[in-house]
Amino acid sequence: MSKIKIKSLISIVTAKLTLFLSRKIFKGGSSFPGKVALKFDSHILAVVAKHYKTILITGTNGKTTTTSMIYNIIEKSGNKVITNSTGANMISGITATFIDNYKLFGKNEPAYAVIEVDEANLKFITKYISPELITITNLFRDQLDRFGEVYSTLSKIMEGIDNVKGSKLVLNGDESLLGDLETDNQLCYYGFNVSPDDSKIVDLNADSKFCKKCKNPYEYKLITFNHLGSYYCSSCGYQRPDLKYAVNSITEMTPYYSKVTINDKDLIINQPGVYNIYNGLCAYSICKEIGISDDIIFQSLESQSSHFGRQETLNIEGKEVKIILVKNPAGYNQAIDTVSLDQRAVSVVFLLNDNYGDGRDISWIWDVNFEKMTSLEIQQLLIAGIRNYDMAIRLKISGFNTENFKVSQDFDNLLDNIKNSPSGFIYVLSTYTAMIDFRKYLHSKGYIKKLW
Repeated sequence: MSKIKIKSLISIVTAKLTLFLSRKIFKGGSSFPGKVALKFDSHILAVVAKHYKTILITGTNGKTTTTSMIYNIIEKSGNKVITNSTGANMISGITATFIDNYKLFGKNEPAYAVIEVDEANLKFITKYISPELITITNLFRDQLDRFGEVYSTLSKIMEGIDNVKGSKLVLNGDESLLGDLETDNQLCYYGFNVSPDDSKIVDLNADSKFCKKCKNPYEYKLITFNHLGSYYCSSCGYQRPDLKYAVNSITEMTPYYSKVTINDKDLIINQPGVYNIYNGLCAYSICKEIGISDDIIFQSLESQSSHFGRQETLNIEGKEVKIILVKNPAGYNQAIDTVSLDQRAVSVVFLLNDNYGDGRDISWIWDVNFEKMTSLEIQQLLIAGIRNYDMAIRLKISGFNTENFKVSQDFDNLLDNIKNSPSGFIYVLSTYTAMIDFRKYLHSKGYIKKLW
């Protein structure tokens, strides 16, 4: 055991004991042991993370899936790697991840750590860790009561980047807020050179439509979704930076996977939707930057499995049930686009909560394009969650036939409705805490084997 301070030793031992008890008794508890550790030693993260080459993933949407993709690629390459796979992305959860993998006896060998980080917590993490790479996936309106508008989110992230001038930034070049950053860090950009639907007109409710330099409206050579794309300002000349890694063609999109070309290489991303192409492109970019070969990256992305409520597929009494996390207008619209790829007759579960982890203000559901779903063959709409009636009203206004509505007040009733649904395939579109609670419920019923 390497020499460490007594308070650090107490911190680690106590946290490891708490982790053990949490898993045995509560079947979870991925953040609480970190809180315990930080009470004993507020600098413990610097101690337990110092042996790692750390990659930090932050941004509004796609953090968990991108983290999973990068982790799987690095693992497939034969390198030792750890990650916070449960999505516990604040300082307590991240601290718990490193402590869980820390050896009190024996040598802590160098390894990679692929860590998802909450946007507002990045500054706390980089106070103790100097990562090799930091990536920012995108910036959308999300939890306005916590983050504020997108400029506030970027400001919180930049506070974290200011702590680590030596870290390379691998950034989404299609995100207009991330161009021409005031930083000394080395920059590398990825993005799209093709639009999935040949769009050049920004949505009415898009987030960052005005030039960050002169506030004039952006124009676009192409748009992927929301405000992402090849933007430029005809007034001041600000435009998208040069891309090192780019999606140059999209040859097939299905409810299960996408076939694309990145730079000059063809590959399959085994997750559906444009947003998962972005996630795959980000993972590809990061892994190329650390020297992993194309073959290993492609093999891993082609076999990428769904993860913890992100396109996770379950079997419930013969029904195929796919859970998709939705938490803001941009992500919800992308989920709707993914469902729209499915030509089958399906049913859809809408789960809406307004807990702290979701954002208490649910007015954002009125910026979601539910109207697009009315043209689909949806046999039944199952509605649940704390704000189920708000969701029912929103869907009614969208133009759905209310005779196909089934509103549930609890998960027992919702499960019965799923079992009795006329559809063999059911999508579950759920906000974060509703997804967590529903997965716990399904785990208690035996439909999910691994909770975390």
